[in-house]
Amino acid sequence: MRKISRKNPNNMPEPVGDYSHVTRVPAGASLVVTSGQIGTDKNGNVPKGLKDQVQNTFTNITKTLESEGLSQDNIIKVNIWATEEIDWSYFDLKWNELFKKDYPSMTIAYVTALGLPELKIEIELWCAEV
Repeated sequence: MRKISRKNPNNMPEPVGDYSHVTRVPAGASLVVTSGQIGTDKNGNVPKGLKDQVQNTFTNITKTLESEGLSQDNIIKVNIWATEEIDWSYFDLKWNELFKKDYPSMTIAYVTALGLPELKIEIELWCAEV
């Protein structure tokens, strides 16, 4: 059976968070890439606080996956951009609601601005359908 595999090689340090160093996609899988998901609510409003934007972003991620018939198991890579320091205690709660195990590979960057001045976080997904 073809499936997405994830691992953390024994010859290197463990990840500093809930992600995998390596995610391998089997040949023939379909690649699905999303635009960066942001913290807008269902009416397109952007809350002022980062925590509210994180909550909305994860809601939008779930809806995006559902629209393609995908789940968190299909996510192979996550790119996260934030304009202010992330409250990791809160972020990890939302992350672990989405990912129960088998974390995808991840990159996080702090940037000076995103596409709209009120945005504080944006999360892009790379997914594979096997």
